[in-house]
Amino acid sequence: MNFDQILAAVGGFGKYQKILYVWICLPNVLLAFHMMVSIFSGATPPHLCQDSLDPEVHNGTFDYTPLILNSSAADSCSWSQKALRDNRSPPLQCVHGWVYSKDTFLSTTVTEWDLVCDSAHFNNVGSSIYMFGLLVGSLVFGSLADRYGRRFVMLLSIALQSVFGVAVAFAPNFIVYVILRFVVGSTVSGVIINAFVLGTEWTCTKRRMLAGIITDYAFGLGYMLIAGIAYLIRDWRKLQLAISAPGFLLIFYIWVVPKSARWLLANNRKDEAIALLRKAALVNGRVLPPTLQMEKCEIGSQRRHTALDLVRTPQMRKQAFILFYLWFVNVMVYYGLSLGVSRLGTNLYLTQLVFGLVEIPARSIVLFVLPLSRRLSQGGFLAIGGLACLCMLAVPADQQNVLTGLAMVGKFGITASFAIIYVYTAEIFPTVLRQTGMGVSSMFARIGGVLAPMINMVHNHSPNTPLVIFGAGPLLGAVLALMLPETADRPLPDTVEDVENWDTRSPTSASRCV
Repeated sequence: MNFDQILAAVGGFGKYQKILYVWICLPNVLLAFHMMVSIFSGATPPHLCQDSLDPEVHNGTFDYTPLILNSSAADSCSWSQKALRDNRSPPLQCVHGWVYSKDTFLSTTVTEWDLVCDSAHFNNVGSSIYMFGLLVGSLVFGSLADRYGRRFVMLLSIALQSVFGVAVAFAPNFIVYVILRFVVGSTVSGVIINAFVLGTEWTCTKRRMLAGIITDYAFGLGYMLIAGIAYLIRDWRKLQLAISAPGFLLIFYIWVVPKSARWLLANNRKDEAIALLRKAALVNGRVLPPTLQMEKCEIGSQRRHTALDLVRTPQMRKQAFILFYLWFVNVMVYYGLSLGVSRLGTNLYLTQLVFGLVEIPARSIVLFVLPLSRRLSQGGFLAIGGLACLCMLAVPADQQNVLTGLAMVGKFGITASFAIIYVYTAEIFPTVLRQTGMGVSSMFARIGGVLAPMINMVHNHSPNTPLVIFGAGPLLGAVLALMLPETADRPLPDTVEDVENWDTRSPTSASRCV
C-alpha cells in the first residue's frame, strides 16, 4: 500500500476533506483583500495645484470639484497664471500642495501623503515593495513549512497577517506604511502556499486538483468582494481595518485545522500520521486498514532536503526551471493586468467587479480540461492570455470598450493558467521537496509581481511596452509547458528518484508500505 492507496481507503475526498477545504478557503478570501486593496487605497483621484486656484477656494466656501475634474494632467502638476492666460510663459512648479476631488474617494494614501506628479512613482514603488514581501515570504515560510509542517506555518502566517494588517491602518507616514505592507505581503505567501499544499496532500489522486481550484474560487470571491467593500468604505484607513480585523476570527483554526499525514510520514512521525488517518476514516465513515498499525511506512529517505536538491539531478532541474518561469510569467501578467485596471478609463469599482467575475468561468473551465491533460491545459491558457495582450496593440486608445474586452480575455487566460500552475507544481515536485519547491516557485512568481507595477509605470512613457511584455512572456511559457511531464491520474512523487524515473516507475512505486 502506498500513501495514495491508504488515503483512498480512509476516504480520499470525503467529509473530512470537504471540511478541511472550508478551513483553507476562508483565509484565501482575506488574501484577495490584501492583494487588491491597493487599487482603491492607493488610487489617485483628480487633483489640482492649490496655487492655481482662486483665493476664495482656500476658505472652504467654494466648490472646486468642477475645476479639478476639468483640469488636464499638465495643470495638475504645474501651473502659471500667466501661462494659463496667454499660453506663453513656462509653467511653474506647484509649491503649496494639491487639492483632490472627493467625488470618488474620501481619502487614499495618495491624497494623504501627496503621492502625485514628481512623487507619483512612490505609489508604484510601494506596490513593488509589497510584492517583494511576497517573495521573501515564499522563501521563509516555504522552507519553514518543510521543517515544521504546513499547519504550523499557515497558522503563524494568519496571525502575523492580522496583526500587521491592522497596524497598516495606523501607519503615521508612508515609509512605515510600506514597511508594514511588506510584512503583510510576506504572510500572504505563507498562507497561500501552505493552505494549498495542505489540501493537496489530504486529497486522493483523482480529486487533488480541487485543492487548487476551490481555493482559487475563494480568492476570486475575495477579488469581487473588495470592490463592494471599497465602494462602501471610501477612507483608506477604515478600509484597511475592515479587511484585516476579520483575520482574528480565525483563531479557532488552532483546534480544527489538521496536520498533513503525508508530511508526518515523510518526517518519520508515523504514530501521529496513523492517528490522523484514523480520525479521517472515522469522519468519512470508513475503517482504517487494521494491518496498517503494524506496518513500517516510509516516504523516501529520512535525510533533510534543501532547495539545492531541486537542481542536483537532470530531470528535477529541467522541470524546476520551467516551473519557475511559468510561475514568474503567470504572476507578472496576472497582477500587471489586475493592477492596471484603472488605466482602462471605465468605472473602477465596476471594472474590478467584472475582473473578479471573469475568474469564475476561468476556474470553472479548468475543472473540465485539467483531468484530460495538465500540460496541454497549461500551455493553451498561457497562449490565450498572451495573444489577447498582443491583440490590444492593434486597438486605438479611444476604443475603451474593446480594450477592456481584450483585457478581460487576457485575464481569463492567465487566471485559468494561474489555477493550473498550483496543481501542476504540487504534482511534479516530490513530497520531500514539495513545500520547498512551492516556496522557490513562489519566489520567482513574486519577482514577476515586483516587476508588474514597474512595467505598468512604463506605460506613461511607452504605452505599448507593457502589452508587448505581457503578451510575449506567456507565449514563451506556453512552449516551455509542453516540455513538462503529464501528471494527470498519476500518484504524487514522494522522492527525487521518483521524479528522475518518472517514465519508468509504476503507479504504485511511491510511498510504499512494507
